[in-house]
Amino acid sequence: MKVDRDRLVETASRMIDVHSFTGDEQRMAELMASFYEDMGLHVQWQQVEDNRANALGTWAGVGGGKSLMFNGHVDTSYSGREPWLRDVPGFQPKSFERDGRLYGLGISNMKGALACYVEAVRALQDAGVRLRGDVLIAAVAGEIEKTQYRDAVGGEFRGYAAGTRYLVTHGGVADMCLLGEPTEGKVVLGHFGALWLRIRVHGNFIHTAFSEGKRDQNSILRAQQVLATVQEWIPTWEDDPANAYRGAKAIVNIGAIEGGFGWRVSRTPHHTDLFLDVRVPPTKEMGVARREVLDWVRALGERFPDYGIEGEVYVTAPGAEIEDGHELVTAIDAAHEEVFGERPGRDVTRWFSDASALTRYGIPTVNYGTSTGLMDVELGENLEIDGLVKTAEIYARVAVRVCGVA
Repeated sequence: MKVDRDRLVETASRMIDVHSFTGDEQRMAELMASFYEDMGLHVQWQQVEDNRANALGTWAGVGGGKSLMFNGHVDTSYSGREPWLRDVPGFQPKSFERDGRLYGLGISNMKGALACYVEAVRALQDAGVRLRGDVLIAAVAGEIEKTQYRDAVGGEFRGYAAGTRYLVTHGGVADMCLLGEPTEGKVVLGHFGALWLRIRVHGNFIHTAFSEGKRDQNSILRAQQVLATVQEWIPTWEDDPANAYRGAKAIVNIGAIEGGFGWRVSRTPHHTDLFLDVRVPPTKEMGVARREVLDWVRALGERFPDYGIEGEVYVTAPGAEIEDGHELVTAIDAAHEEVFGERPGRDVTRWFSDASALTRYGIPTVNYGTSTGLMDVELGENLEIDGLVKTAEIYARVAVRVCGVA
């Protein structure tokens, strides 16, 4: 078995060159389907919604073995059109090579992994290998951590496993799954989930001319006091042993504040909203986390009885975990050692992945992939080509171990 370096780079480059920001993934699904067809895989097209699709390719085994899914999202974290990224070449949908690295939008998160999946199967086919179990490559839409909210409506805001949730309810299941998210070559045994919380603080709505002596009723200024209390609460969540997982603490982010009208600052804002991203360990049920944060919001209301404080949970994306001794983890350990000469490290992350949806559909899932590829400030997103080659070889070796050779 031999990974074709040039073919792998060409495959990854073609993927980079297709713009596939969240909500605009269909052309990337079409490209993946064309790869599957060229490889002789069975192609299943899943139309998630208009202009958004999953492409599922199955390399059928001869029977008698376990099935392995390679899963990867085709949407990119950025569009490349953001004002702060327009002049960074590595954040544009145009691939280029420099000093042994491949640059371009989405290469690390996670088109490089998708290219490795394709090359792993091609390398096995070139070597004449026949497996007992099936190998599935699932290229899915809508994984990036975002959601619809108020006026932010449409496909570009529907992330958080939108594509993979569709996948698993329309035939895209396997005995186990390898997810090639960027993990720095470590095996991620679990990751945290996310709960998004809105805290609303009410105030009066009055013309500036009549606001004298009523400044304490301004919802923005009230929210400033509430925000100070939120900052006092955050360590209690983060330091709570019940919110820790495998030695990693939980974390909370104050992600947004909204209040008032920029086009009408002649009025005091009738309410101001604070938005929190509360990370939840995979060992805590989301219902429990929801109850706990809303109980705390009620306590906020008692502390500030005149502020009309309200709480709303609008994202509940559970974490995921897998046992260290699972056979897929064992297969990755062995394959990594064969290629790199040592076992991979272990990690727990506080970012979300499609393992959340997969594990809840009974598919044990491991996150294992290349580096984050974001260290080049001037040129942008990139991955080392030799690292891609080795990763593709590891994925092929894992397929052999999991599915079995006929």
